[in-house]
Amino acid sequence: MLTVDFTRFPLAPGDRVLDLGCGAGRHAFECYRRGAQVVALDQNGDEIREVAKWFAAMKEAGEAPAGATATAMEGNALALPFPDESFDVVIISEVMEHIPDDKGVLAEMVRVLKPGGRIAITVPRYGPEKICWSLSDAYHEVEGGHIRIYKADELLAKIREAGLKPYGTHHAHALHSPYWWLKCAFGVDNDKVLPVRAYHKLLVWDIMKKPLATRVAEQALNPLIGKSFVAYATKPHLPRLAKSESEAEVAAK
Repeated sequence: MLTVDFTRFPLAPGDRVLDLGCGAGRHAFECYRRGAQVVALDQNGDEIREVAKWFAAMKEAGEAPAGATATAMEGNALALPFPDESFDVVIISEVMEHIPDDKGVLAEMVRVLKPGGRIAITVPRYGPEKICWSLSDAYHEVEGGHIRIYKADELLAKIREAGLKPYGTHHAHALHSPYWWLKCAFGVDNDKVLPVRAYHKLLVWDIMKKPLATRVAEQALNPLIGKSFVAYATKPHLPRLAKSESEAEVAAK
């Protein structure tokens, strides 16, 4: 299940991509399939080891084209172990709502992104997330859970403050919002209650089969109750500094 829309955020073969806070690796795997040179980074060592296993299995199965590479590594989003301007693309999906210093994370992403490079940022959408918080304290008070709810204009302002230029937004996963409302209403750890079980089966069926009816329904509902807000931005090229008159004179001699 992808949150980033790669028709709006296309990759070129050989693009160097950082999936920051990759989790189980869903976006990293898709980038690998598209021929990118992928680095999947997360602070959770167990998840990173699983992602590495999946990368190896994909390579063995021939799922990635020639020239594509994939690396999984443990790391800290606030101190990325990469030189400046290392990546063409950075993806951070459903991560920033967990991190107290979100401005610090944005600064690190901008640092490692090449001029002209692109960033995709996804966070829980304000409306659906606010309902979850209203229905259940347990939803967001767990260790490592969500510590803030972004409004779209607030996130875009932080993106601009970091030196990036937003160029597109959309919403995703409308069918997942009612599932989480049910989870919050009946108890986030209560997976046995009938409404939650039934809706979960619907979501699994939708993900596996991708029927036209649910695809059309989700596209129609995304602007209203899409679970995620997605923003795309670029890192501008710095303008070349004009030579001073004295420098020009020296250069002319």
